Parts: sequence; C-alpha cells; structure tokens
Amino acid sequence: MTFFRTATEVAAGIRRGALSSRELTEGLLARIDADDLNAVVVTDREAALEAAAAADRGAATGPLHGVPITVKEAFDVAGLPTTWGEPAFAGHRADRDAVVVERLRAAGAIVVGKTNAHHLLADFGQTANPLYGRTLNPRDRTRTPGGSSGGAAAALAAGLSFLDYGSDLAGSIRIPAAYCGVYGLKPTPGTVSLQGFQPPGAPAPTREFPSAVGPLARSAADLRLALGVTASRKLEPSRRTRLADFRAGVVLDDPACPVTADVGKALSDAVDALARAGVEIREGWPESVDPVGQAEAFGFQVELFFANGGLDGAGEQERRRLAFTAAWDRYFRDVDVFLCPAVFTTAFRDLGDRYADQPFWIAQASLPGLPAVSAPAGGELPVGLQVVGPAHEDDTAITFADLAAAVVGGFTPPGE
Repeated sequence: MTFFRTATEVAAGIRRGALSSRELTEGLLARIDADDLNAVVVTDREAALEAAAAADRGAATGPLHGVPITVKEAFDVAGLPTTWGEPAFAGHRADRDAVVVERLRAAGAIVVGKTNAHHLLADFGQTANPLYGRTLNPRDRTRTPGGSSGGAAAALAAGLSFLDYGSDLAGSIRIPAAYCGVYGLKPTPGTVSLQGFQPPGAPAPTREFPSAVGPLARSAADLRLALGVTASRKLEPSRRTRLADFRAGVVLDDPACPVTADVGKALSDAVDALARAGVEIREGWPESVDPVGQAEAFGFQVELFFANGGLDGAGEQERRRLAFTAAWDRYFRDVDVFLCPAVFTTAFRDLGDRYADQPFWIAQASLPGLPAVSAPAGGELPVGLQVVGPAHEDDTAITFADLAAAVVGGFTPPGE
C-alpha cells in the first residue's frame, strides 16, 4: 500500500533512507501508464526521474524532499503544456513555473506530471475537455470525479500521486475531494499566489476574490504541509490543539438545498461521533446569515469576477457580501469551526435538474472568503464534510479536520 501513503509519511521515509524517491517515482509513472482513469494527462518522465535520483543522493532540501507529486494542468510548469483543455492552446509550453510550482519544488517535491481539468475550468461537476478527454472516478468509473480539479482528486484516490494542487472558484477543489473521498483545502483568498495560473496569453489575475488555489491530499496533515510551503504569508496557528476543546457550529441540511439520504446519514453519524469525543456542538446558521441570499450573492460575485466588474447591481451585491462577511466574523468570536456538507450528494451519474445546486454549500464559505476543508466522512460512496474556519485562520480548519479523522475516519483506498 506504499502508493496510498500520505505525503508526510513518504517524506519521512525518504529522509530516513527507508524509501527511495527514484523507486517511488518510477512506481507512480508505471501506475499512471497502466491506469484508465485519465486523471494524470501530462508526465515529465525524464526530468522527474533525474530529480528523484538526485534527491536520493543529496541531503534533504525541504519538508517534501523527494516526494513525487502532480499539479492541475492549469498551472504553468516549465517545459510542459498549459492548455486549460482548450485545443487553441495545444501548442503552448510554459517557459517558467507558476509560483506554486516554484515553492513546491523549493520544498523538495518532484513534479511528475499534471492532472486533468475541465475545459477552461468551467464546470464544478465534471472533468472533461476536447484535448484530454474525460476523467473517471476511481470509486466507481461510471460516476463523475467532480470538477474542475477532478483529475487531481481522482489521481490521489487512485494512488497515482502523493499530493496535488488545484483551484477553487465555485467548489473546484472541495466538490471533487468530496466525490473522490480525499481532502481538499480552499484557503483564505490571497494566501497563495495566483501567478502562473492563467490561460496562455492572458494577463496575470488582478483580483484574488473569489478564486483561490490550494492543495488536495490524502490527509489533513498533508494540506497543512502543502499550504505551509506555498503560502505567501505567515499562517496563524490553530485556535485549538485538542479535539475536545473545539466549539463547532453545525448545519447538515437546508430546505433550499436538501441533502440526499446517504449524505445526511454519514454527516449525522460523523457529528454524533464528534460530540461523543467532546466537541461542543452548536446547531443552526449564524445570526444574520441567510444561506439562500448568500448563495445568490456568491453567484453574482462569480459573474462579476468574470465580467471584471462590468455588471449592473455590483455595488449592492458588494454591500451584501460585506454584510455577510461581518456576520461570519462575529460568529467566529465564539465558535471555532462551522460544519456543513461539502455538496448535497455523492458522486453521481446524472443529477438531472439538481446539477446547478452543487455549489450551494460551498458558497457559504466562498462568499465571505473563509478557508474551508472538504474531509472524508464515511459513506458507501464518499461523503464530504466541509470544515469552515475563520478568515486567515486556515490552520484552525485544517487542525479540526486532522483531529476529527480519529473518530470520523479519513481517507481509505478504493475498494476498502
């Protein structure tokens, strides 16, 4: 089960000399070659093997020394294609690494390849494009892995990578993480640089909100490690270090976006287990937070983002966003994390009329710019528990997800 270990475990094994970076990299490449998920769509075979061999010969260069990883196709990796799945960009090769990739390499990571993304990153529910085709879910190949970072989540769940970096505008990290049963973090916007994350020829992003880039992994500890080496600011420590000390707000269902029975049961069981472990549970939405209004305002903000501010009503919507943000700030004075579904359903074959409902739950963290982790919470098909933290306190959400795994369960390989 080596290829289902966490990046943290693998890094420790390489440092001790118990694992070989070269052997791990060769093994991942062989698994990628043999796999039919279409999750890893570009590899950098020779460069990765050379870097891995050098890692075995040299002293540790950082906390990810010698660990083979992947990144979403939308990030620039020097010498590799960056196309966003668009045929018009098929000939483009990046001339330098994105800032995220630079920092991962500086921490010692070996970039083995790039994972599939939906065409122009324009879908939260699936991952398919004209250049690379469709990615499948390793839990059930007839179901979606989510989007647009579906390749990243599928690769991690299938043991094709030890860590990946994706992006999240309308749930593109959290929804695939939930559908594939891995961990995914949308950091507080602005925490991680977006430089080198744009379509070929496009100018560097000038507005951080509401998009963010963040890691996907097989453990919450790996999220912390990846964020720590890529963040552009010093991260605040977690408010709590013991699970029993946390105060958690909880909403597991809402008439505006009711969860399916399997999601509801898994999340209810998870919260019951947390309560038995001593977590203080406070049910209900924060005062002055209207989840329907918040979801609607988030949808407008996404449109505003793409229109670069050129929409009627922008001023009023911005006032709504600021009011909701203030309400969440007040809420987190007395509560440490807020728990809710990452998405209302498990990975689907056809959602029909409810397809557009998928971002409802992720919008609750996205609109006010809060960090949020999607963590596995059991279920026959994976169910994602969304752990929302206070703004700029990403490690509080990560630490809760990390500690919660002991009672809720964490990542399990497909078939187990």
